[in-house]
Amino acid sequence: MGLLDNKDDLKELVEKLNFKEKVDRSLALIDEAYRKYKDGLVVANSLGKDSMAVWDLSKKVSPKIKGFIVTTRFKPKQTKQFMQEVVTRYPELKVYESHAEIPPELYKTDPDKCCEILKVEPVKRAVEEMQVTCWATGLRCTEGRTRTDYKEVEERDKGLIKLNPILIWEEREVWQYLALYQVPVNPLYGEGYRSLGCAPCTHISSGENERSGRWIGTSKCGGECGIHTRPLKDAGSGI
Repeated sequence: MGLLDNKDDLKELVEKLNFKEKVDRSLALIDEAYRKYKDGLVVANSLGKDSMAVWDLSKKVSPKIKGFIVTTRFKPKQTKQFMQEVVTRYPELKVYESHAEIPPELYKTDPDKCCEILKVEPVKRAVEEMQVTCWATGLRCTEGRTRTDYKEVEERDKGLIKLNPILIWEEREVWQYLALYQVPVNPLYGEGYRSLGCAPCTHISSGENERSGRWIGTSKCGGECGIHTRPLKDAGSGI
């Protein structure tokens, strides 16, 4: 049985595998997925530390692997600049953005709707246009309260596999990998951020939860934008 079909205990993997074993496992997961899905395997790159690690791992598996970035009008200028640097180096990363009209400060009055329009919808478009059958993400089960029930390989949308190749990595192991392989990172981390998103909804936080600085003061505090929780394929659309 290959890694894509594994039923391993994630908590045990988090605690017992060392750094090298986790890196090797991640590479094996991506390699197996690439051999199975070929060009249908696409990396979702949020430009955060975890996504940059997954992107670097994927490039080690095959330089032909493509990816997409979803940006929004509210991303910090540092993230926008970093995005340009990354896309210049990797033109196989396609950028998606919604230009839909939204009410002023929708992120305050209805953050879920704001994320749906500016983040979820562009991801759905990327999945359709790039003919994605398997998308790789930087999700980690040690990252926060909303990310403990994911698996390394999932099918939350029929016909669309989600691969979470660094799911069992700890935060320190991500930074260890980035430092070891000199992977560039968003300069906002140097200011103290641990999780990055849109400027109005992201703050520096010293809480134990890496994502505790996201959507502070709303029902979404430390939660999700919806990309990993909502359907990415419309029923009957043929996507």
